[in-house]
Amino acid sequence: MSIACLGISTQRGSFTTWNPETGKHYHRFITWKDLRADTLVQEWNSSMIMKSLRAGSHLLYMMSRSKRFLAGSVLKLMNTQMTLRLNWILQHVPGLKEAASRGRVMFGGVDCWLLYKFTGKHITDVSSASATGLFDPFTMRWAGWALNLFQLPQNIFPEVVDTTTNFGYVSKEVFGADIPILCSMADQAASLFGSCCFHPGDLKITMGTGSFINVNTGNEPHASVSGLYPLVGWRIGSELVYVAEGASNDTGTLIEWAKYLGIVNEPSETSIMANSVDDSDGVYFIPAFSGLQAPINDQSAAAGFLGVKPTCSKAHLVRSLLESMVFRISLLYESLCKETHFTYHTIRIDGGVSKNDFIMQLLADLSGLEVERATSSEMPILGVAFLAGLQYGIWKKKEELLQFRHVEKIFVPCEERRKAYSTVFSEWKRALNRFKEWY
Repeated sequence: MSIACLGISTQRGSFTTWNPETGKHYHRFITWKDLRADTLVQEWNSSMIMKSLRAGSHLLYMMSRSKRFLAGSVLKLMNTQMTLRLNWILQHVPGLKEAASRGRVMFGGVDCWLLYKFTGKHITDVSSASATGLFDPFTMRWAGWALNLFQLPQNIFPEVVDTTTNFGYVSKEVFGADIPILCSMADQAASLFGSCCFHPGDLKITMGTGSFINVNTGNEPHASVSGLYPLVGWRIGSELVYVAEGASNDTGTLIEWAKYLGIVNEPSETSIMANSVDDSDGVYFIPAFSGLQAPINDQSAAAGFLGVKPTCSKAHLVRSLLESMVFRISLLYESLCKETHFTYHTIRIDGGVSKNDFIMQLLADLSGLEVERATSSEMPILGVAFLAGLQYGIWKKKEELLQFRHVEKIFVPCEERRKAYSTVFSEWKRALNRFKEWY
């Protein structure tokens, strides 16, 4: 086997800090689902500083009509952003803050850590930087105002580079030859590219641990009032592509939880169980183990079943679980339709949960769009392979990559089922309101 080059795709939102002289990390990775800074998040969101920042941004938006200020007018901190988790770590890891003041700390996500270990460089690409919550996609640089506001030392942050460039080499000790790293990219951006969503309005959904809905917005960042996040998809020389993203943090974790409780034996059986009953028997599940993200934006929401009765079986509970995943995506899709001017035709989907036929068909029915499930559920890997190959010269242009996109199955929407589910969806929304602001 001959390896010409490689690319790196990594989970976003998880980070660590390390000593640039010794390479030793100061603490373990703080993952994107870590809640140790939750109290800080709540305090900051209700603080006079944030209220003043939102009010000031709204005033500036009214005067300038700048989308950057529109985004600031509804700014709300989330646990998934690195901002306050990094602030918490600086306060609670002994000696870290002092080491940072002396220039002895490097900060970075999984991508940044790997690149440092492979090459010795302290760098990250624009897609990974934009997912931190500390990089301004409107100015394309680290947000100095945010670093100052949250007392984060600027000298710990990596240099931000293009998505494709010569990042360095993996030592021959690993592969037997020095292999160039020509791409590094955040997983959801890589999934968008791997799904060949090259044009504005192209839409993909990844359903893995969480659900992520991403739409290519072209060369302009999307300013949302519902909590959709403006991200950088990729920057390749003069080509700069932005992405609007909505997320639901609990998807695959729900199935694993159901397995832990003994409601299901294996994830693969959930589709059969859901289809074995005509409906959920009036049971609704709210998937809020990590709170409710856009467009509800309630970190204090609770998860749980509502409407359980003696006639309910395991199949009814499983069906309500699977339905809740699609209902959450439907809320995000409704927000996209309201806030963007694109006309959507298909949903390209990947991730482990995309293998569930019940979920895929319900998603097609509720969205009214055809859902295309790729033969491979690992689109991020394909995305960075494509980009590394383009950078190396294996392919000359993106259009050549379309031949490698293979669809396993297309789920066609049914209008009759959509109408039948309209009442169920409305009742689920009513149930959702019972679980908001619980904690």
